[in-house]
Amino acid sequence: MSMTTILDTCLIAPPPGQAAELSVPLTSSDIIWLHFHPIRRLLFYEYPFSKPYFLETLVSKLKHSLSLTLKHYLPVSGNLIYPSNTEKMPVIRYVPGDSVSFTIAESSNDFNNLIGNHARDANMLYDFVPQIPPVKDEGEYKIVPVIALQVTLFPGHGICIGFANLHCLGDASSIVGFILAWASISKSGCENELLREKGEFLPIFDRSAFSTSELAVDSMYWKLMGEGPLISSTFPLPTNKVRATFIFDQANIKWLKDLVLAKKPDLVQVSSFVVTTSFVWSCLVRSGDATGEEVDGNVLEYFAFAVDARARRNPPLPANYFGNCLGYGMAKIKHEELVRDEGFVIAAEAVAEDINNRVNNKDELSKRSENLLSDLQKFIGIRVLGVSGSPKFDLYDADFGWGRARKLEVVSIDGEKYSMSLCKSRDSDGGLEVGLSLPKERMEAFTSIFVNGLIH
Repeated sequence: MSMTTILDTCLIAPPPGQAAELSVPLTSSDIIWLHFHPIRRLLFYEYPFSKPYFLETLVSKLKHSLSLTLKHYLPVSGNLIYPSNTEKMPVIRYVPGDSVSFTIAESSNDFNNLIGNHARDANMLYDFVPQIPPVKDEGEYKIVPVIALQVTLFPGHGICIGFANLHCLGDASSIVGFILAWASISKSGCENELLREKGEFLPIFDRSAFSTSELAVDSMYWKLMGEGPLISSTFPLPTNKVRATFIFDQANIKWLKDLVLAKKPDLVQVSSFVVTTSFVWSCLVRSGDATGEEVDGNVLEYFAFAVDARARRNPPLPANYFGNCLGYGMAKIKHEELVRDEGFVIAAEAVAEDINNRVNNKDELSKRSENLLSDLQKFIGIRVLGVSGSPKFDLYDADFGWGRARKLEVVSIDGEKYSMSLCKSRDSDGGLEVGLSLPKERMEAFTSIFVNGLIH
């Protein structure tokens, strides 16, 4: 039985008087995500709101600030126009009257349990995830909302703001920029502060930087992708998973770096990202063996991570380009090597070398970006750990006027067989925070290996 009640669902539009219409073409970097599940994030805030204050003051403030934010992010309040004929290209289109679904809810769930780091039932979080409104079929094309928002009150404890967006709308850099802009306007009460502080960082939707040859690739990708069904906006429940958060403080990270450099003194690019993700990767694979999973030692284990390619393009795109602009990194190791005692060091070497030789090589990364669709298809059925999020984007900084967020949960990692969320640690300066969603037995094994691996 749900302990959460929907109080209202309304539609929030930009202020009147905006552009008559704005259509943003989808590039190949957007099109490849058309059939990917929505990205879902939850931000919890600890603040003892009462229900009357929440309903009479806070909700109206959030609505007003959201409307002002959408003025600068018109396509976010628009829809994906998905043609039934692949001769026509998909676009994200805003027309006056378009709006964002905004749900208001109240929950009697245990707030402190929800914001904990310990393993807990992943199903609990779905009460706070907004539902993207249903697709409208207009015959020649489908109209698909691109984002939905929900704010849930835990009386006397805090609130949760939930975000769900289609990946084709934009990558983490774009969506986090939108969230931080909304927080800034909500905190200050007007858009002047946003314009003063972040005016030069307001989103750019212009696609004119893309060359004719790239536009041809866009069309090719659409012909390949356009035949597929649109992905369902919900995950099947129950997930049969538990979620937990693991913190790497500065001391942990330094110790892991020293461990790698002691064995591989000439290795470059031994960053916090490299040692953190490599340690999680090796612990996760070993946890499979610990729970009785039988894997041929010669089977390849993959680790894949997205890379913001804006600055790596020729010419580069501005940092505030709104959309998807991703390359990727990829490391692979035989299973038998990764589960050895030195598996972590082997993993760190593979990830560091991929970053140094390919990710940081503009030509190599460009090739990967161009081949992303065919490469993604190769990933189907292989053993791969992916990453959602990046330490570069600090969602804990999203202060709506009640201080920094208390907990971030990337709910969409439930939709992957193995995926980790990664962000800056809220409470450990210079530290990192990893979220995992795994079957209970696998999580217990991972936790034991993780804790023992950091004892020194």
